[in-house]
Amino acid sequence: MSDRKKLMSGIGCREGRIVDLEGKGTVISRSLKALAHDYNDNGADGLLFWDMSKSDEDHEQTIGMLKELARMMEIPIITGGRIRRLEDVKKYLYAGAKAVFLDGSDMDNVDLIKEAADRFGSEKIYVHLPSPRLLGRVPEFLQLGASMILLDTGGNVEILESGAYTGQEGPFLILCRERELPVISVCMAAENSLGVVLTAFEEKEGRYMELKGELKKRGQKVTTFESTIQWKDFKTNEQGLVPVIVQDYRTDQVLMMAYMNELAFQDTLRTGKMNYYSRSRKEQWLKGETSGHFQYVKALYLDCDQDTILAKVHQIGAACHTGNTSCFFQTLAEKGNRKTNPLKVFEDVFAVISDRKEHPKEGSYTNYLLDKGLDKILKKVGEEAAEIVIAAKNPDPEEVKYEISDFLYHVMVLMAVKGITWEDITQELSNR
Repeated sequence: MSDRKKLMSGIGCREGRIVDLEGKGTVISRSLKALAHDYNDNGADGLLFWDMSKSDEDHEQTIGMLKELARMMEIPIITGGRIRRLEDVKKYLYAGAKAVFLDGSDMDNVDLIKEAADRFGSEKIYVHLPSPRLLGRVPEFLQLGASMILLDTGGNVEILESGAYTGQEGPFLILCRERELPVISVCMAAENSLGVVLTAFEEKEGRYMELKGELKKRGQKVTTFESTIQWKDFKTNEQGLVPVIVQDYRTDQVLMMAYMNELAFQDTLRTGKMNYYSRSRKEQWLKGETSGHFQYVKALYLDCDQDTILAKVHQIGAACHTGNTSCFFQTLAEKGNRKTNPLKVFEDVFAVISDRKEHPKEGSYTNYLLDKGLDKILKKVGEEAAEIVIAAKNPDPEEVKYEISDFLYHVMVLMAVKGITWEDITQELSNR
C-alpha cells in the first residue's frame, strides 16, 4: 500500500449534464473539456465519475461523456452508478474507466461483484458504501473480490474516529462532502484510507494543488512536486538565475527559454504551473497569467552541470507571445533531412487525409475513397490485411513493409471517417 494518499475530484452526470456529486441538480457550468483539463493539470489524482442517468438513452449519453473524458485525461477515472448486469461493467471499462464501483447496499450486487472481479480482475472492481452502517460488510465485499471500498460518511466524519470504523481492514477511499481543510484532513488520516474524494471545485483554478500543500503542512503524505535537489545546490548565474528550456511533454517540441530565480522555482513546485523571473522587468511572472496560455508541469530535470533546467509541460495555447506555438519558429539554416519519428509521420499523413476530407482535391485517391463511402473503405482495409498475410509467407521482408504501409494508410482513412485520432489510439494502447 502506497504511503502517498490521493486527493480526487468527484462529479455526477445526469441527463447529459455534469452536476455536483451530491446530485442536487446544480449544473457545473464548465465545459467537459475545461473540467478535464482542470482536474488533470491542477493536482487532482483521479476522478470519480458518477452515472446518475435514469433512462437507457441518458445512460448511453453518459457513456459517451465518459469516453470523452478518458480521451482527454491522464489521471485515472473511477465510475459507476447504473450497473444492472455484467455488460454495464464492461461498458464502463471499455469507455476508459480504470475501475468500476458497485452499490454495496444492493443485495442483488453480491453475485455481480464476484462475477465482475473474476471476469475483469479485482483491481478493477470497487464497492460503494452509501452509509457507514454498512461497514460490517466490508470483509464480505473484499472476499468477493473487490479491491477498494468507497465509503460515504454522509457528512458524519466523526464515524472515522469511532469504534464502528476502527480496525476496518479497507483499503478505503473516503467520499468527503465537506470542503473545509480540517474535515478533509480527518478523512485523509483515517485508518486504511488511501485518499479522499471531494465534490468538484469550480470557483478556484488550481485548488487541488493548494489543498495538497495545506495537507502536507498538516503531516499528510500527498503527491506533490518535490525537487530531489535543493536550489542551493544549483549553479546559478551572477544574478542568481537558472535558464529553463521548455518542451511540450507530448511531442518534445522546444517551446521557449526563460529564467527562474529561487522563488519562481519554489512557486512552480507549489502550484504545478511554470513561474519565471523576467530580467528586463526585474519581477517574477506566471506564464499564462494574462494570456491564459498556462504551462502545467509534467516533469522537471536538471542537466549534468546543475546550471540548466529542462521542463516538460502541457502547454495551453501558444507558448510564444507572437502567437506561434514555439518561440523557435524562425529558420536560420537547415539541411534537408528525413523525419522518421513514427508518431510524427503517422500524424503528418493523417493530417493530409483529414485535410482532404475537409478540402477535397480533384484526382486524389483519398477523396475517391471518401466519396465511395464506408463500405468501400472497409473493403480496402480487409483486402490490405489479406495482402499482409500473403506477403508474410514470402521470404522477402520488403513486400511485407509495403503491404503494412498500404494497410496503415487505409486504416487512417477509416479513422478520419470515424473521427478517431492517433492520440485516441495511443491513449487506448497506453491504458492496456
